Amino acid sequence: METVNTHKNNAQNTPAETPLDVAPLFKPRSVAIIGMSARPGSASRVVLGNLLAGGFEGEVHLVGRSGGDCDGRAILTDIEQLPEGVDLAILMVPSAAVLDAVRGCVARGVRGAVCFASGFAEMGEEGRRQQLEIAEVARAGGLTLLGPNTVGYFNYVDAFYVMMVELVLPPRLDPAEGPAVAVVAQSGGIGAHIAASLQSRGVPLSYMMTTGNEAQVGLAEMIRFFATDEHTGAIVVYAEQIRSAPDFLAAVREARASGKAVVMLHPGRSERSQEATKSHTGALTGNYAAMRLMVEDAGVVTVDSLEEAIDVGQLLLRYPQAPTGGLGLITASGAICGLTQDYVEPLGLELPPLGEAQAESLREHLPDFLPPRNPLDLGTLCAYQPNLIERGVAAVLADPSVGSLMISMAMPDPEASVLWLRHFLQGKAASDKPAIYVMHNEDVQPSQAFVDEARRHGAIVMRSPERALRALARVTAFGRRQAEAGEPQSPSRSFAQTQLALGQGTQAEWASKAALRALGIPTPAGDLATTPEEAMQIAQRIGYPVVIKAQAATLAHKSEVGGVLLDIRDEAALRSAWDTLYANIDRAEPSLVLDGVLVEKMGERGLELVVGANRDPHWGPVLMVGLGGIWVEALGDVQLLPPTLPKAAIVERLRRLKGAKLLAGFRGAPAVDLEAVAEVVSAVGQLMLEQPQITEIDINPLVAYGEGKGVVALDALIVTE
Repeated sequence: METVNTHKNNAQNTPAETPLDVAPLFKPRSVAIIGMSARPGSASRVVLGNLLAGGFEGEVHLVGRSGGDCDGRAILTDIEQLPEGVDLAILMVPSAAVLDAVRGCVARGVRGAVCFASGFAEMGEEGRRQQLEIAEVARAGGLTLLGPNTVGYFNYVDAFYVMMVELVLPPRLDPAEGPAVAVVAQSGGIGAHIAASLQSRGVPLSYMMTTGNEAQVGLAEMIRFFATDEHTGAIVVYAEQIRSAPDFLAAVREARASGKAVVMLHPGRSERSQEATKSHTGALTGNYAAMRLMVEDAGVVTVDSLEEAIDVGQLLLRYPQAPTGGLGLITASGAICGLTQDYVEPLGLELPPLGEAQAESLREHLPDFLPPRNPLDLGTLCAYQPNLIERGVAAVLADPSVGSLMISMAMPDPEASVLWLRHFLQGKAASDKPAIYVMHNEDVQPSQAFVDEARRHGAIVMRSPERALRALARVTAFGRRQAEAGEPQSPSRSFAQTQLALGQGTQAEWASKAALRALGIPTPAGDLATTPEEAMQIAQRIGYPVVIKAQAATLAHKSEVGGVLLDIRDEAALRSAWDTLYANIDRAEPSLVLDGVLVEKMGERGLELVVGANRDPHWGPVLMVGLGGIWVEALGDVQLLPPTLPKAAIVERLRRLKGAKLLAGFRGAPAVDLEAVAEVVSAVGQLMLEQPQITEIDINPLVAYGEGKGVVALDALIVTE
């Protein structure tokens, strides 16, 4: 299975044993600004101004080579003059002076430091080397280092603001507002955009952290801190690189165990996007597909746009239990009903029929020309009977097949807009299913009374039906994925002690199939022959017709060089085929020495699938299953799977293939034995987890027969380190 080139990471397969203490960054009792200038308008004056304007009441120390004072505060001339054990140092020095500043902080026992300077890993290998040296000095000295190349952060909980640009400071978090969203981003601009957008909607924020190049402190440390923070209810992440996959996944699982959603936007789906992130934060790009698969398996809700990051973050803060059911729609516009039907299909969302009990509860309140169904069109009635909004919302949300609701209404006059919103809120009061109120005319400002009412009750209001649908589809897909995976299961068997007798590097087909048989995966009857006489004996034992295949680890495409001959029906044909096969190989690759010839029983026809696995150096094993034979290259109809997926979930993923109709029986063909296919996929995943020397497995084709008749691996390739 082909992957994008990825870098080797120093991180082990398990998270770091001693997590960094990031508390000095967020909640310091004392702060030192190093590189202080008394000049008005200087960056250091801006940082000091933001710090004091937020109301920081702890000790503030200033260090600058020129000395003097700043607004009555003395400026020390050397880090050595700082008192022992300052909690946080804010480094306002250029990149060339950062290393000495970090050494000075370590010598004075400073607990944490923020580095704004750029000019490190984002500049290339020399900058990366310098960044690594700074990180090593900090780590060895017990100093928690944020940056370099960060623009700072907001701690809304304590009104502690470390930011190098002058701005109107955000308000302190009101604890009465309940759990808030924490934002962590590897881009200052993106972090500020997400935070400001959420705040403009009245969504409470606990922290906005920008991590920059992450020489030491990164996304994992931030998520782990937010996971245990009492003020944080959901986490929105913008990532351009994930420095340590094991630490990141462990932190996400901690957040999920605490009931907190983690929403992530990660560019890198295109090659140009990968190149752009390299130049921004010095990111080392890797296999995007493997990353996305594994973070989603750990419980991350991945999104594809800034809009989705904002919308889904808000939605999961308000409704942390992701739905699995379909969409309920209530509107006053028949056009919205039609448009929504077009939108939901590519989003993987459906509009289930309204149950009879719910339809009956509505029927007596609706005229004949407005039938009680999903989508529910109230027409112009809501203008005269706004209580129908309440009845409709309550009925649709009560339907067991509905997992979420969107109500999409025209923008009425200011007084009616508040009244309609109140009926919506009353209708949904008894349900904890995600519900979004969409009010049209998105470029027209709603009344302040409407905004205040929505914020007072925590209503999620959007102005675009499309955005609302994308957000609901995303959280529904996440809920279904979580339900599908279920609780972690213990493997039904272990291959840790299985002796596979594999050599190093690429294994020939015969050796790969021997390993598969040791795992219990069926292969055709047969054996390796080194002489024509051995081939005759094998054929006589297994029965004609047979197939013969040239065997060598370096012979990747046997069919293309005449190394595979089929439907050999007797001894004379086998002798002739033997000579033909060797002649073909001599002509195509005269220097190749074969291990021998694999003689196998010709198999019955069935549906050809492919099962593969690849060990990504950063993210670990990733499985693949799809249509096999030539179709995997022609159509690319595959599903990527984590190695721990339960067999029932594997069957469900098989049913999502574009060619899933072939699995269910097509034009008279029998339905495929999906349980047997899932058993093979599960065994390959377990093997990859337990035997790290295996880097790749490719079973193509895996022929699947009718229900109860199993599968056979017709060809196989295993690669070891």
